[in-house]
Amino acid sequence: MFCKQCGKPIDDGQELCEDCKNAANSNNQGSSQTVNVNVNSGNTGNMNPQAKSKMAAGLLGIFLGAFGVHNFYLGFTGKAIAQLLITVLSCGMLSFASGIWGLIEGILILTGSISVDANGNPLRD
Repeated sequence: MFCKQCGKPIDDGQELCEDCKNAANSNNQGSSQTVNVNVNSGNTGNMNPQAKSKMAAGLLGIFLGAFGVHNFYLGFTGKAIAQLLITVLSCGMLSFASGIWGLIEGILILTGSISVDANGNPLRD
């Protein structure tokens, strides 16, 4: 489940994260106003505007995984540089190794086993 206002992950059964609840409570202290929350019960996707695309990351891993492009996209620069260096410094002779590494990570991203980026933001569908 995700917060209805900001898109942060929350426990099942809640509508707002703690930050949004506190903000709503601080805005309503001393007044009788209520907070109107637009609830779309059919939408369970990630509403975070900073969320990266699961499809884009998976396809980058499958097709350009030998260069670590998918890890650069998700913010995992350490792994991305490792994959890039394996491919470039071996003059392409070890590109199959980092290519298989990228292929496996691309499949894991598309199946949901890797579901967050380097900042901990959930990937959107």
